[in-house]
Amino acid sequence: MEETEISHFLHILVRMGEALQNSGAEVFRVEDTLNRIAIAYGAEDVNVFVITSSIVVTLTMPSLPPQTETRRLRHAASNDLLTLEKLNALSRRICTAPPSIEEFQRQLNAILAQHPDPRLHLAGSVLAASSFAIFFGGNLWDGLLAGGIAVLICWMERYLSPFCMNGVEFQFIASFLSGVSTLLLCRFGMQFHADKVLIGIIMLLIPGIMLTNSIRDILLGDIISGSLRLVEAILMAATLALGMMAAIWLMGGISA
Repeated sequence: MEETEISHFLHILVRMGEALQNSGAEVFRVEDTLNRIAIAYGAEDVNVFVITSSIVVTLTMPSLPPQTETRRLRHAASNDLLTLEKLNALSRRICTAPPSIEEFQRQLNAILAQHPDPRLHLAGSVLAASSFAIFFGGNLWDGLLAGGIAVLICWMERYLSPFCMNGVEFQFIASFLSGVSTLLLCRFGMQFHADKVLIGIIMLLIPGIMLTNSIRDILLGDIISGSLRLVEAILMAATLALGMMAAIWLMGGISA
């Protein structure tokens, strides 16, 4: 490769890491994937440093000086496992038989151009909220109400979340509004079990995958990134509790 090609390849490589991180991959997995791809393209030395808010990659090709690119990650990581699976499949194909840099970029662009079907997300949220409400002792009507509130949460994720400064602010607003809506319907509508419905709703907002990934990062030695994710998960869980508490206090308690 020439220096201009290396610079272009490095830009694509960092973009690949950003896509992995934004899709919910662990920090260790992002670093390992970028290392393997760079070596597959003939790199003599690769140094990748990833935390939840930044990626730094230094690449050294034979007979050429090292090049470095840094990227600030401004979007919060999601749990887009479908995109993550496609990115992992792409990295395996590259490591087995590296295509041209242009083909690598084309395949990466094709994956990132595909957006998850919001109907699948909606169906999964409704199913999860309803199932948890029934699992923890609710009846069919409680499950139906939890599913209805799940639709409200999905709507807020789609239309309200972009106006929030961060995930912590959205977590408080979503938990408060969903809690107030549930208690209003339980108080002035049919006799639902509000506590069971709230459990089903809370399960949609708990940052479980974020907490799991943070512990995994810490155990694998990525103390900085693991600690950052752990603090974020604790803040989001605490904000979720505060939002629900505020809703319950405003509505004068839970009437089962």
